Amino acid sequence: MTTRVAMWSGPRNISTAMMRSFGSRADTVAVDEPLYAYYLAATGIDHPGREEILAAQPQRWQDVAARLTGPVPGGPAVFYQKHMTHHLLPEVGREWLGALTHAFLIRDPAHVVASYAKVRGEPTLDDLGYPQQREIFRSFGGPVVDAADVLRDPAKTLGRLCEALGIGFDEAMLAWAPGPREEDGVWAPHWYAAVERSTGFGAHDPAPVQVPDRLRPLVEAAQPYYDEMAAHRL
Repeated sequence: MTTRVAMWSGPRNISTAMMRSFGSRADTVAVDEPLYAYYLAATGIDHPGREEILAAQPQRWQDVAARLTGPVPGGPAVFYQKHMTHHLLPEVGREWLGALTHAFLIRDPAHVVASYAKVRGEPTLDDLGYPQQREIFRSFGGPVVDAADVLRDPAKTLGRLCEALGIGFDEAMLAWAPGPREEDGVWAPHWYAAVERSTGFGAHDPAPVQVPDRLRPLVEAAQPYYDEMAAHRL
């Protein structure tokens, strides 16, 4: 039996490093943001590499759902799915999600907003994915890990995560060779330079972040969603 781990994260998190971590397991295959093309096609949003993304992935969410819940070539023990919560638009059916084992990667809103503001000046709450993440958690449950905890103690936090998922921890998850990966999305050249240079999780930076004044209301709006999820973190 293959455990289909759907890891739900918002943007400006350590989601790609987490995909590297799981992808380093010998028993795991990974897929990178499989709903991205659907999201771009449905919203019309212009992201770097838009046309390449639209050409590389199915643009119907039904086709994506069938792939994520259908046979997995090679029959791996773990099928790791890196998801962005904001890609799960309201019109996407939710029934197929019941076939997945859900997990949640959260990050403090101040850090997310400060980081996001550097690449997109006026993010919205939906852009950050906090409401969608809470919706999935309330509907399906699953283990929650905080990015800060992963960075502070990767072995301990990932060990707890793997135990909660019922897949067993693997030391290979703590380090990886630099460079691109076959599972990386076609958007990797635009976003993954730092991850491609990495050989493991970075160090946790406890310093407070500076959020632009105009975006402080966004942090305040996101905080209750984060707090609810954080109360359940491993």
